Amino acid sequence: MSLAKQLAELTAKLHALVPEDRLTVIESALDQMKTLGVADRALKTGDAAPAFELPDGDGMMWRSQDLLRQGPLAAVFYRGRWCAYCNTQLVALQQIHAQIAARGASLVAISPQTQKHTYMTRDMHALRFPVLSDAGNETARRFGLVYRVPQDLQRMYESIMTKLPGYNGDQSWELPLAATYVILPDGTISDARVSVDWRQRPEPEEIIDSL
Repeated sequence: MSLAKQLAELTAKLHALVPEDRLTVIESALDQMKTLGVADRALKTGDAAPAFELPDGDGMMWRSQDLLRQGPLAAVFYRGRWCAYCNTQLVALQQIHAQIAARGASLVAISPQTQKHTYMTRDMHALRFPVLSDAGNETARRFGLVYRVPQDLQRMYESIMTKLPGYNGDQSWELPLAATYVILPDGTISDARVSVDWRQRPEPEEIIDSL
């Protein structure tokens, strides 16, 4: 089943379970972010990707420059393990991880979660590629992906016990846009998929094609 179909089915299930007032808050927040042009400042195809050095859940440091010496790099930014859409995408990426490696390329997933929650994400889904912690969204910020969760959505998340300060270890209520970048060994972005709507993610096969 395609990732798009999996995500669509997830959305349908949530619409059946989530009260209408909460759905309205979500749609309003997305509309607000689109109106503000949140995605406009994100790095695009042809831009130079910033170098980064980030820890995984075990504290091991991963440097983009080291990975790029081996070949192209696919860097996937996701919101966190509390996000069902992110989890669905991560599982789909695990299924193509071997194909990416066979092409001499690397795959990493990046979120603002603490190392503890990053470890739990990797462990929960038995992920075999690096899952990295971007404290304070510093790397995501350099890619132009960071936004502050709108106030109404903050309150809704808190009401359902999705408290981002606990997941991310800060009080910023900032998240990265859902984004997938394919970076060439010289640091140039050869493919950029960025969406304000976290329900939309590229198909794993599109990443393989980009590599």
